[in-house]
Amino acid sequence: MSTAADLVFRTATERDIAALVELVESAYRGEASRAGWTTEADLLDGRRTDEEAIAETLARPDTRVLLAERDGDGELLACCTVERRPAGAYFGMFSVRPAQQGGGVGRAVLAEAERFAREEWGAGELEMTVIVQRADLIAWYERRGFIRTGELSPFPYGDQRFGVPKRPDLAFERLVKAL
Repeated sequence: MSTAADLVFRTATERDIAALVELVESAYRGEASRAGWTTEADLLDGRRTDEEAIAETLARPDTRVLLAERDGDGELLACCTVERRPAGAYFGMFSVRPAQQGGGVGRAVLAEAERFAREEWGAGELEMTVIVQRADLIAWYERRGFIRTGELSPFPYGDQRFGVPKRPDLAFERLVKAL
């Protein structure tokens, strides 16, 4: 397992699309995702993302996809998106390879996203949305300084780009952190 000290960060390019799709899918969907604690396999079937969605994300001028690779061999271990917003920045597509979860890689990626948003864009806050049923994940973010806002938005039922829900009560909650 890698540690935060073993990581090198860089911005993703079009050459990284296939590897990003594989990483995101492995962290959230299907049986392979159950090796880590961030799986959504009990809540959603289907895909989390695809090559077209990643390409669209990379093409947005106010969005960066940050990659965390193992220093030395360049293995892709984690990623996230940071999107510039009027009030700060949005944090999303946070994925850590299941075998690397629980060892500090995720904390290091979140810290890098916060640093990037603050230093590169002057963002004063970082926001995200999390499925409200993910109490363990929300608690992890709260331990890192995020605050639950109570602002809910509906899950996009019927739009399979977000997955195929296994239950009828999914919703997102907005979390924020002052930078």
